[in-house]
Amino acid sequence: MVTAKKSGAEVIPFVKTYVNLPAAIGFTALYSKLCDRMEQKDVFYACTIPFLIFFALFAIIIFPNVGLLHPHAFVDKIAMALPEGFGAPLAIVRNWSFAVFYVMAEMWGSVVASLLFWSFANEVTTVDEAKKYYPLFGLGANVALIFSGQYVRFVSKMRANLPPGIDPWGVSLKYLMGAVVASGGCLISLFSYMQRKVMTDPACFDQEKREAKKKKKKVKMGLRDSAKFLMSSTYIRDLATLVISYGMCINLVEVSWKSKLKAAYPDPNAYSSFMGNFSSATGSVTLIMMLLGRKVFQKYGWRKAALVTPSMIGVTGLAFYALTIFAPFFEPIAHSIGTTPLMLAVLVGAAQNILSKSSKYSLFDPCKEMAYIPLDQESKTKGKAAVDVVGNPLGKSGGALIQQVLIFSVGSLAAATPWLAGILGVLLFFWYKSVNSLAEQFEEAMVASEE
Repeated sequence: MVTAKKSGAEVIPFVKTYVNLPAAIGFTALYSKLCDRMEQKDVFYACTIPFLIFFALFAIIIFPNVGLLHPHAFVDKIAMALPEGFGAPLAIVRNWSFAVFYVMAEMWGSVVASLLFWSFANEVTTVDEAKKYYPLFGLGANVALIFSGQYVRFVSKMRANLPPGIDPWGVSLKYLMGAVVASGGCLISLFSYMQRKVMTDPACFDQEKREAKKKKKKVKMGLRDSAKFLMSSTYIRDLATLVISYGMCINLVEVSWKSKLKAAYPDPNAYSSFMGNFSSATGSVTLIMMLLGRKVFQKYGWRKAALVTPSMIGVTGLAFYALTIFAPFFEPIAHSIGTTPLMLAVLVGAAQNILSKSSKYSLFDPCKEMAYIPLDQESKTKGKAAVDVVGNPLGKSGGALIQQVLIFSVGSLAAATPWLAGILGVLLFFWYKSVNSLAEQFEEAMVASEE
């Protein structure tokens, strides 16, 4: 979407609000119905396989025919009658298949890596085990992130050697989506093996506990019920605030960074190559953070571990905004180290994203999921449903909505940067407040669960 025809980083907030948010809420409603009618293992297959089918179809059928599928001439006529500020929303219609792909890629991470995995982990893990193993669960994923980043870079370089007349991006997309489908096949096979061999082994899992959970009545919650439960429970409300704050903060900084990134790398090949290196760096740093995560939990406890991510986002995010807002001031410094203010902002923004996401994967996610464990079964089930239905989509689209309002108000994302920096500071304040509140409640719930 960022490098598509007549598009840019400004389109991302609109995609997150008007495409990603409805899709996330719709999926959550569908997921709730699937959980009511199917066993959890069958829900996993029902949620995972359609994603893999779409990714394969996109590379083989949809992308080769975007010239026929994308209504550029129709959108050009509409654009002539609308103000310039509508360029970003129109870019979604213009490049609709790319917008759908963006949303499916975003939801793949939320659905498979977050909802399905952590639900399974919370089901079979105790609090003591979580302190030891939750920071390590992402090690394998981030080893894969390192290799996938280099694979993306390899495919990007491969495009340069293709003969004339062949769409280089179309070829590389088939290689990339082929790797995604193959990895998804391995994922499904591994999950199937665990269900057949591990979950049925009394030495690995308490079968009586499992049967007792099956007999319990499932909690059915719609969007309205989820919102009511979220508002009535301070514990769940603080958890939701953590999720919403992270989503909004990372979105505010990331979109501004990607606008700078597109300016520095306007060519899709160069952009893709940079993102490949970015993914590898994120994986490498996250591996180190995860190894340190266990010691952070053991030495400093839940509260300080939970404060690392907002602190990281605050320091690095404000540094990035400072480079953007006061670019002329930093120009002599940039020239003295052999670069430009634009490239310096790109590198600092990349460091911000790497450090923020690595602290999220290694500390924020384990802290968030660990907080569910000492709750009673009803609160645990309703709480996670409430956060998934209300908190997650709101966090992702809340920052996007703020940017949309500012873009329409001041004219561009660049002009909105000072406002975004101020809003980031306000969000961090409420994030810190919720962490401190939740830490006290978590300790009380731990004591109550042990009695």
